[in-house]
Amino acid sequence: MGKRYEKTWNRGEGAGKYTYAMLSAAGVLGFFLLWQLAVESGLVSSRYITKPTELVGVFLRKMYDSAPDGSTLPSNILASLKVALSGLALAILIGVPLGWLMGWYGEIDAFMKPLFEIIRPIPPVSWIPLTITWLGIGLGAKAFIIFFSAFVPCVINSYTGIRQTKSILINVAKTCGASNFTIFRKVGIPSSLPVTFAGIRVALGNAWSTLVAAEMLAANVGLGYMIQMGRTFARPDIIILGMVVIGAFGAFFAAMLDLMEKRFVKGGGNRG
Repeated sequence: MGKRYEKTWNRGEGAGKYTYAMLSAAGVLGFFLLWQLAVESGLVSSRYITKPTELVGVFLRKMYDSAPDGSTLPSNILASLKVALSGLALAILIGVPLGWLMGWYGEIDAFMKPLFEIIRPIPPVSWIPLTITWLGIGLGAKAFIIFFSAFVPCVINSYTGIRQTKSILINVAKTCGASNFTIFRKVGIPSSLPVTFAGIRVALGNAWSTLVAAEMLAANVGLGYMIQMGRTFARPDIIILGMVVIGAFGAFFAAMLDLMEKRFVKGGGNRG
């Protein structure tokens, strides 16, 4: 009886995932269909927005055509991935451990929090003039801007997550003779992971949304630069193509992050 119930439950879970995937695909296709109909009906002028069917042709042509920005789409994608992922990775590697340490150790919190609260409200794009002075206009400068946009949510969420560690878990570990660092490593960090991953997800969105501003640093290649050149040459098709590609890669990395969360966080894949 138990085995039969478990088998039925697993079937239901599989059916639910299939239904979710179908609804997600229907939502995306429905959006593009409404977009197509809006342009074809004249509700939106084709001078300002390109039809999705035409965008496919622009995408295929841009794979080998460097006009109008001087680079093909694969070259722009590779350049943007280097910038976005370099800044994001640095923000995660520094921001998440810093948030954990601030949330667990009061001395570190007292030392770092005032400085962090001063830095936190500063918009990432306001660092551009100083970044040019410090680092020039290369990959490091653009990654630095991405870093600041992703750093803050990494710190805040890892800090909040570890502060929410249940006291009963800490007391049980103390009863078993665990040291404070052992409790931090084996109790605090694992319990903070759901909130920490939520912060990384926000950081991922910030990294891609800041990409265009970061690539304004006298860049000559990248999706942000391609969008800027599309505006300069009055090419809405190039602008929209850049936006769609950025959105697609953002969704892809968000899906990869979900898989990582399921791997490291117990119950991480069971969000409604």
